[in-house]
Amino acid sequence: MAVSEKQNDTRKVIVSQADPGFVKEVASWVDINPGTCLTCLMCSGGCPFFQAMDYGPHGVMRLIQYGLRRDALESNTIWLCVGCHTCSYVCPMAIDVAAVMDVLRQMALAEGVPIAQQSILDFHREVLDSVKKYGRTHKLEIMLRYKVRRRTWFQDMDIGLKMLAKRRLDLRPSKIKDPKTLKQLFSRNWKR
Repeated sequence: MAVSEKQNDTRKVIVSQADPGFVKEVASWVDINPGTCLTCLMCSGGCPFFQAMDYGPHGVMRLIQYGLRRDALESNTIWLCVGCHTCSYVCPMAIDVAAVMDVLRQMALAEGVPIAQQSILDFHREVLDSVKKYGRTHKLEIMLRYKVRRRTWFQDMDIGLKMLAKRRLDLRPSKIKDPKTLKQLFSRNWKR
């Protein structure tokens, strides 16, 4: 049975719903075999967002191993992962767990799976738009665009003002020197 860490409920694994090829499909995207995960919980133990996740990184790895495609792709864990790679650094099997989470996000989008954390996807899109535009992130613009999209204009304004005062937010964006490289990067088709 798969166990959700956050709710601590037990969910039955229905074998007829399992996709035995799922672990190989994920492995082909990242050139890493998630099937070698020992479920030792090292990844979840180091994850700064584990408490907010429904399964945690180790749980998602187990879902992949069980072939529970839908559960893995609908999990909020894949959207709460910020790609800090702490999980990957501590994995005794040298699995790049953060890369697996990224692949699962791409699969979820490609398959039209309902997004567990739509606001996080909106934020990811704002960051990506900033990188496309400047070659770097312009945090102030990202925050402003995100706030307008979410219609939460004044929420967290005190934090934003503190960041401005401490020069953690640049008023003007910095740009990369060679925009051709950036254009080439975003013109590639990364979907499989």
